Amino acid sequence: MKKKTQSKAKNIGVAVKQPEKASDDRSDPFYGHLKVRGNTFIGTVVKAGSHKTCTVQWERLVIVPKYERFAKRYSRVRVHNPPSIDAKVGDRVKIMETRPISKTKHFVVIEILSQEKKVD
Repeated sequence: MKKKTQSKAKNIGVAVKQPEKASDDRSDPFYGHLKVRGNTFIGTVVKAGSHKTCTVQWERLVIVPKYERFAKRYSRVRVHNPPSIDAKVGDRVKIMETRPISKTKHFVVIEILSQEKKVD
């Protein structure tokens, strides 16, 4: 017996836009039982091939003491991509830390900030 989805998204405690479409995913912070906490990052989706999973990457600067300059480095994390949000490759997203969802997933997408423009 399937559980009915809520028609209204719940408040997750962070000032983000609520998703328009509902989902029956248990690991959805808006319609499921997943609670968000901890760090928040903004990055770009670089992979979205796996089921309900995507890879988000963001740039950070690291100081190189020998040359007294900064070097660009990238951080990449595997992120849960709920069906209510459904981020695509190239989208700029806001992610937030949560309990471990799987061996490698400890973050969830909570908002799409901008979408990649399609060029035909």
